[in-house]
Amino acid sequence: MTDVQRPESVLVLGSGPIVIGQAAEFDYAGTQACRALREEGIRTILVNSNPATIMTDEDVADAVYIEPLTPEVVRRVIQRERPEGLLPTLGGQTGLNLAVAVAERGILDRYGVRLLGTPLAAIQQAEDRALFRDLLLELGEPVVDSAIITSLDQALEFVKRVPLPLVIRPAYTLGGTGGGVATTMAELESIVSSGLNASPIHQVLLERSLAGWKEIEYEVMRDVGGTCITICNMENLDPMGVHTGDSIVVAPSQTLTDDEYQMLRTSALRIIDALGIEGGCNVQFALDPHSMSYAVIEVNPRVSRSSALASKATGYPIARMAAKIAIGRRLHELVNPVTQKTTAAFEPALDYAV
Repeated sequence: MTDVQRPESVLVLGSGPIVIGQAAEFDYAGTQACRALREEGIRTILVNSNPATIMTDEDVADAVYIEPLTPEVVRRVIQRERPEGLLPTLGGQTGLNLAVAVAERGILDRYGVRLLGTPLAAIQQAEDRALFRDLLLELGEPVVDSAIITSLDQALEFVKRVPLPLVIRPAYTLGGTGGGVATTMAELESIVSSGLNASPIHQVLLERSLAGWKEIEYEVMRDVGGTCITICNMENLDPMGVHTGDSIVVAPSQTLTDDEYQMLRTSALRIIDALGIEGGCNVQFALDPHSMSYAVIEVNPRVSRSSALASKATGYPIARMAAKIAIGRRLHELVNPVTQKTTAAFEPALDYAV
């Protein structure tokens, strides 16, 4: 084991109801996490509002609460169960947002609960569009012309500098909720208003459209010791401008040169190392099909929808390993249960196409 104190009991947050953009992938992830923690002899407490999941089966966790996913419910569960740790990164965007809300209300500090895995500061830095942009500029990573806005007036000022079409991305939402692409001033006003309402912090990112560029994702892992690996990369069949949720994805990428693959891999690992991610992470890029130019779109500082696909394709159990990393295990200490030969610090072999 490592110098990180091992918790006796852990509260796992589920992802709630199955909705567009957040479905059974997170039931899979949460179930894998509970099983991985129990393997380590840790008591698991699960909170999820959706009884129609595998993770809420009574043999998956030691204690199951089928309750609304609100900060007050989590506070009451913590008060009753007194877990030592909270695992926020396996319940999709719902679980992540809930964990941030619980931490910011001081509930974790009040009851002496540690946020396991990726630190709160890293989650906030990856999820807050302004903080994330600042980090990318600090790292020298290419960013798209953009502005963080909190009102329609600010959007109208931005469009004077950067012409339409513009992409609207609300902060702290999943699956593009409240966002879209504006090609006319009327669309800009409508989508920005919708995005501001959809964002829990009333914040939207406006950015230059990269429609027609390739959309590439990397599933990556990092442990508390700083070991970073790539699980796999994926390429959307459709270019930028078609939402990933509406596109077919191919793993591994089929049209990248080795130079392009290595360039984006290096960038993904540099970003998760700078953020201090502990566990699974998803990095999304746009790549100009006519040059080596690229831009970082966003980072999901958690197990994502893509993680389930990446796990099935590669045979690398991302959610299971992420849960063990969250309690302080290092990648080189963990045996990949699929291969039974290599440690989890080995990147999966490229012997698949999905």
